[in-house]
Amino acid sequence: MIGLPLVYLLAGLMFAAFAVMSAGDKANPKRWGNAAFWGLFALSFLAGDHLGDLGNGFLVVALALLAGTGRLGVGQPATTTGEERAEMAQRFGLKLFLPALLIPVIVLAGTFAFKALTWNGRHVVDPKQATLVSLAIAALVAAILAQRLFRQPASAPLQEGRRLMDLVGWAALLPQMLAALGAVFALAGVGQTIGDITLAITPVDSRLAVVIAYCLGMAIFTVMMGNAFAAFPVMTAGIGLPLVIGRFGGDPAVVCAIGMLSGFCGTLLTPLAANFNLVPAALLQLKNRYGVIRAQAPTAVLMLLINMVLMYVLAFR
Repeated sequence: MIGLPLVYLLAGLMFAAFAVMSAGDKANPKRWGNAAFWGLFALSFLAGDHLGDLGNGFLVVALALLAGTGRLGVGQPATTTGEERAEMAQRFGLKLFLPALLIPVIVLAGTFAFKALTWNGRHVVDPKQATLVSLAIAALVAAILAQRLFRQPASAPLQEGRRLMDLVGWAALLPQMLAALGAVFALAGVGQTIGDITLAITPVDSRLAVVIAYCLGMAIFTVMMGNAFAAFPVMTAGIGLPLVIGRFGGDPAVVCAIGMLSGFCGTLLTPLAANFNLVPAALLQLKNRYGVIRAQAPTAVLMLLINMVLMYVLAFR
């Protein structure tokens, strides 16, 4: 049965190619650091199951050391110049969007088709992973179509991919790292402890105080975790359910919806939400790596205050 191993294999081969290309990029003075970083990342996809917990732990530490000691640089892949891209944009027009538009079409079709596709009474593709498998196939098909349609060298998709990943750098790994950290926190019982501490310092007889504590806690814990979905179960179990809903009778739908939105205010303020805040800055090559967060901060604070008011007014009618 086809499942996640195929997705991991494709991802691992792609990062392995980035590592090989980085090692041969003599224009990058930090090419060996890049090669080691992407090579270790490829190893985690290709052989992570065989490394064991200790081996994967050492691998993560090695990745952190490479990034933390400034061993990563931006490579100079053999690709088109800005002038050439502008000329191609004029020549191909809307055709440039065809590969990108093909991806959601294949994913949608594959998701439904793979769930129904069987052979000798067994599913060909794992129904639980049909969407991810479809996405991997769609990305592969789109890359081949783009290479053929625009008559680029066969290595162009990998070179462009390496260029983008070098610009993003270590931040590309943060979503996976934060997901792993959330699992570690859950196993260690950190969420329950934080909930108990919050309860101890909150004036639980004041409706306004618990609303502020819940909304503010969602935002702050999201800043710490980098992910509102990780903060939601902790703060809702610690404050939302026992106090806002249980003691003061808040509407669960309103409380949870506005609480989640308060967490997203924290997402706008933290570099740990790398895919929202650091990756766009890297892709746009902004001079200030935290420019996106600075631009979002006033909106985030204002939205958080509005959320507190909305919850206080709407949740207890």
